[in-house]
Amino acid sequence: MTLKIGWIGCGTHAGQMLLPQLVRLDVEIAALCDTNAERLAGIARRYGVRETYANAADLIAHAGLDAIGMAVGPAAHYEIGLKVLQRGLPLFMEKPPAATVDEAERLAEAASRADLPVVVGFMKRYATGNRMAHNIIEEGRFGRVLGIMGWYLTAPTYFTGAADYNGFFLHHCVHYMDLVPWMAGAAVEDVTVRSVENGSGRLLLHASLALASGAIATIAMGTVQSRGNPVELLQITGDHHRIEVSNVSDIVWYRDPPFKAGDPAATLNDAADALMWRPNLTAAANEDHKGYHAMLKAALAALRGEVSDAPRIADGVAALRTLSRMQDCIAGAAR
Repeated sequence: MTLKIGWIGCGTHAGQMLLPQLVRLDVEIAALCDTNAERLAGIARRYGVRETYANAADLIAHAGLDAIGMAVGPAAHYEIGLKVLQRGLPLFMEKPPAATVDEAERLAEAASRADLPVVVGFMKRYATGNRMAHNIIEEGRFGRVLGIMGWYLTAPTYFTGAADYNGFFLHHCVHYMDLVPWMAGAAVEDVTVRSVENGSGRLLLHASLALASGAIATIAMGTVQSRGNPVELLQITGDHHRIEVSNVSDIVWYRDPPFKAGDPAATLNDAADALMWRPNLTAAANEDHKGYHAMLKAALAALRGEVSDAPRIADGVAALRTLSRMQDCIAGAAR
């Protein structure tokens, strides 16, 4: 079934990350909306969309839509999301689903009343290395997740002028507030944070998370690295097992190998030695290791009412709750 999608928000993220992957799937972009006329016209030309709107309410009222997708920022996600649900349409929205926990909860309540799926774009779950790590854990050979360590850094590109870290928290840090409990298979129960600031807009923080399973996690996030470098590393620790995902694509599964030096017959043991995979980036294949394509494929299945592992509004609420606790820790330490 080809879904007729109305899309709201034609900014850089939608134009470069989401829409190019969306149109690889079985969809028709039936209408577009953006407040910037020039940007809207450019995206409409690129995808051959004739119906365009400057106002989200007008797009929502467009006849014949099966679902709506949007990437317009957390405050607008909440306000527009309510209108989409009132119209009776399923919804995909980029993360985060709202600017506050309270708004996200109200959106979740509206989705429940309308009995409609609201899918949230936590694409980190679908990055190649992260998905492989999760599958290894789920298949049972890894055992219980005991700990998670992660580095997820960026540059001070979220601000101009005076530093306001709210955008960094909502657009960057929220990813790992979802990724950690998803990878561990357990909800976050407690959060503590330590941070250091090296001048305005240059923040480094270490967030420690306690999970309901008993697992612990420490995640370093900050705005003190160049985006021209690899800035993401994830390590999941079990009992005599460890998975490391570097740059969301390269993955190594360390297991329990025997010592090699004293064994003249030593070789590589399929059952115990480390397994490693990295993508072939020279292959002529349209692969998306960041995860947008796989995430949107799962999202479309959910919007059709099919079985799907796509993250829902409840996952967005949980991530924002953890993020809010993290922000409260930082604010309390600053007082």
